[in-house]
Amino acid sequence: MFIFMGQDEFVPQIPYGTRDFLPKEAKQKRAVEGALAHLFASWGYDEVVTPTMEYLETMAVGAGNELEQHMFKFFDKNNRILALRSDMTTPMARVAATRFKESPSPMKLFYLTNVFRYEQAQAGRQCEFYQAGVEIMGVSEPTADAEVIALAVEAMLTSGLQKFQIGLGQVDFINGIMEQSELSLSQRQQVKQAMVTRNLVGLDEILVNSGLPEGEQKLLKNIPLLHGTKEMLKEAYSMVTNEKSRKALDNLSAIYSLLESYGVAQYVDFDLGIIRDFEYYTGMVFECYTPGLGFPICGGGRYDTMLNSFGMNSGATGFALGIERVLLALERQGIIGTPNCKSVYVGWGEDKLAAAIGQAESLRKSGQCVELALIPQSKIAAETSQRSKGYVSLVYVE
Repeated sequence: MFIFMGQDEFVPQIPYGTRDFLPKEAKQKRAVEGALAHLFASWGYDEVVTPTMEYLETMAVGAGNELEQHMFKFFDKNNRILALRSDMTTPMARVAATRFKESPSPMKLFYLTNVFRYEQAQAGRQCEFYQAGVEIMGVSEPTADAEVIALAVEAMLTSGLQKFQIGLGQVDFINGIMEQSELSLSQRQQVKQAMVTRNLVGLDEILVNSGLPEGEQKLLKNIPLLHGTKEMLKEAYSMVTNEKSRKALDNLSAIYSLLESYGVAQYVDFDLGIIRDFEYYTGMVFECYTPGLGFPICGGGRYDTMLNSFGMNSGATGFALGIERVLLALERQGIIGTPNCKSVYVGWGEDKLAAAIGQAESLRKSGQCVELALIPQSKIAAETSQRSKGYVSLVYVE
């Protein structure tokens, strides 16, 4: 798109919700991604790269109507509807079910990629954004859930963040209460949406109009407020009588015990109001927050039924981390970014290009980051270039 300023002037525009990463930002983004890739590999995860676009019917698996409304859709030449990937869990599930069906279990996969979702652009989240994430497929035990949470903690630390906290919930705690209350499917969706958006006023209105007894209304209203330590978990256990909700709390207790073994329990609190904004979650869910950001920097959970939709009966769990949100948090917390790797600028005088090329090559082989001037310069001009380009030192060949 071009905006014409005058007869021969125009300013090229980029699409809404996209951005350019300029050199300093791109360098820090690449450094964070590289560190995360190394971390994931060191925990035994293999990288997978999936297509930027998928068939709409593939992306719609588990996405729900709400997310599908935010997909970028278009037609191919055969009039099949395609969509830019709006999250990575669905493509990873497709890969596992179609390409790794006979592979040893569990499968441990990771990705670093861009994702597209049409929504209101905001700080740390555009319509095109970048994610890093992991998935464990083939295990339904709490051991897998604990591993992805522990790895999420390590991912935060590896990215450079020190101050953050994970809220851990379980969707079956809420599902058990709503099933016991005999809410209609429509009412359950309204209640879940209010909880996802933390709209306590809206939740109150929905429950008042639901016709539920006052005691059941009070219990559902209190769910978003149920967050804290292991003591809160015991309190929540006494508040419910249905087996599904109590099993959910037992599951959280088992996961937390494993996190204590990992040595990361200090980063985790319980938050029974977390249900996430995807319909495919079936068990534990979590979100990670850091000071200075009013939205989660990382989140994930268990999604045991999604692989069934692709013909593979297998449990799965994982998380995704927002790269731009990590970068924004680092900036707002004043954490120093990647060190300057611009080591040497090599300038040269008339007829000294061959010698300058040799000098630059020698410095590069020794591990230095080197830029070679492409035109002859005086030493004063070379010094000016060195400073303006941000190089630590100058080698001048004369």
